[in-house]
Amino acid sequence: MIILGATPIGNLGDASPRLREALAAAEVIVAEDTRTAIHLLRALGVESRPRLIAMHDHNERERAAEIVELARETDVLVLSDAGMPTVSDPGFHLVDAAAAADVQVTAIPGPSAVVTALAVSGLATDRFTFEGFLPRKPGDRRSSLRGLATEPRTMVFFESPNRLASSLEDIASVLGAERRVAVCRELTKLFEEVKRGTAAELAEWASGGVKGEICIVIAGAEAVEADPATALEQVLALVASGTRLKDASNEVAEATGLSKRDLYQAALAARPPKASPDAQVRPAP
Repeated sequence: MIILGATPIGNLGDASPRLREALAAAEVIVAEDTRTAIHLLRALGVESRPRLIAMHDHNERERAAEIVELARETDVLVLSDAGMPTVSDPGFHLVDAAAAADVQVTAIPGPSAVVTALAVSGLATDRFTFEGFLPRKPGDRRSSLRGLATEPRTMVFFESPNRLASSLEDIASVLGAERRVAVCRELTKLFEEVKRGTAAELAEWASGGVKGEICIVIAGAEAVEADPATALEQVLALVASGTRLKDASNEVAEATGLSKRDLYQAALAARPPKASPDAQVRPAP
């Protein structure tokens, strides 16, 4: 089978007993960086010397089939440099190929920068979305943020320290200077730091330069009470454009949080009555 192994995101003490056992027993390890894998083995005192296969963003598609076939014969332990493989790290295409080939995939759970950042952010944790890395180009980044402007869930991002200041400036510009944000730096490491404040405050703080592994956690958009009259106009406009009344009511209800049944009934009442099929048109005198 293929075993996805979650590795420490900083503190080596977070390596689970199951991961240590899997490393000691592994005959084949597929690693994002084989040098990092060797360092992990040595740091954890694992003396075995498994076969190491490099699989990274640039060769994963080409190597996936080979690794899947290897996993038919022996367990293959898959590691990223930190955290869980496949989560903003190589592994997705391999798991996809394994599923298509009916090769079993399992995981050894463990450290996660996403959940750790969320937990210490001080922002709502009941519902959240992980958005990976923001786009590198400023125009693409602002466009991506505009698409998330009304997202009600807490949002978690990875970010490069070199782009942190400009990303926070864009967050303040697009999502609002007062949007609550937490920047989580070097999680579980010696110099761990969590900086909380508004987007504008953190943009100013980051302008002096920040180092280390970065997670940005952004509060979701506050709910805005929808106007039933405006929502009804939206339903009627959709119906006028050819959308079925039921579908139009569902769409507007999902966007506004209003009752789809109430919207449907209100739209029925607002539609002009249909002419009776028995009605006869009298000729003009």
